[in-house]
Amino acid sequence: MPSPVKKTGINMELNVSKELAAIIGTDKGEKISRPQVVKRLWAYLKEANLQDPENKQFFTPDATMEPVFGTERIKCFSMSKYLKEHLTNPDK
Repeated sequence: MPSPVKKTGINMELNVSKELAAIIGTDKGEKISRPQVVKRLWAYLKEANLQDPENKQFFTPDATMEPVFGTERIKCFSMSKYLKEHLTNPDK
């Protein structure tokens, strides 16, 4: 039986800003790990059909995503750099 995932490092549960919570659908005060945030962002991108059909490496944020990502076309794999301002350590 695998051991439970430790809640440290990348798996640490973090506070989510209200702007990011609006995108990923978390409740106020709910803590979530960075991998779960990214998983929910990918689900949102696919559900809202925001990926560039010509080059799926890019997406264009919609109005809900604008407070976190701005309005410019973004490379999907660079979205993590935008998250650091919207995920905070609950212990600090």
